[in-house]
Amino acid sequence: MSESAGPTASSGAAQIDGVVPAQSRPPAARLILIRHGESTWNRERRIQGQLDPPLSEQGHEQARRVAGRLARRQVEALYTSDLLRASQTADAIASALGVEAKPMKELREIFLGDWEGLHTDELAQRFPDAWHAWTREPSWDVVPRGEGASAFETRVASALEHLFEAHSHGDAIVVTHGGVIQIALHSVVGRPSHGLFPFRISNGSVSIVERRNSRMVIATVNDTSHLEGIQEG
Repeated sequence: MSESAGPTASSGAAQIDGVVPAQSRPPAARLILIRHGESTWNRERRIQGQLDPPLSEQGHEQARRVAGRLARRQVEALYTSDLLRASQTADAIASALGVEAKPMKELREIFLGDWEGLHTDELAQRFPDAWHAWTREPSWDVVPRGEGASAFETRVASALEHLFEAHSHGDAIVVTHGGVIQIALHSVVGRPSHGLFPFRISNGSVSIVERRNSRMVIATVNDTSHLEGIQEG
């Protein structure tokens, strides 16, 4: 009996060293995470949390720019935090895409209790012990009467899981807040946040998290190429 021939060209093209080619892989689910445009309180360096200031003039321009960036993208849905700075950003994207923005309370920023509405210099004066603890080792749990790290991270993780399940093989845009996006990125790398913000997430930026076969990857972080020429506040 003659020796069997080696793999044919067609079988070799189908699989090389056990690696399945990209075209045969199942499509990924993508959450396109947009941080809202600059708010009037972002410009004033005032702590927002779940209080509800509107976009600044620059924030509206950032919303228009990110809407233009996404205008030709095929997406299954557009979701937004129900806070005004996010929903105003989402309105610009909804108009560009011709879709409806679906509000989700679960996508709100963390509730920061007694700190909301204050400047950081006021925190040091009014809450010296908590502020000292925060500057030594940031943790949402030191914020007086705040939501706390565990509750915030559980809320965000549940919301993101719901969106991945609803759009298991397509793209969904999610307009939300810096803290929420930080939690999303931390969840991919398998670390809790607790208030640590190692990723820069600018107003109007694009970050993308993908899931394929239960495997999560960070595809993009803080892409602001569409905001060139706008001075950051």
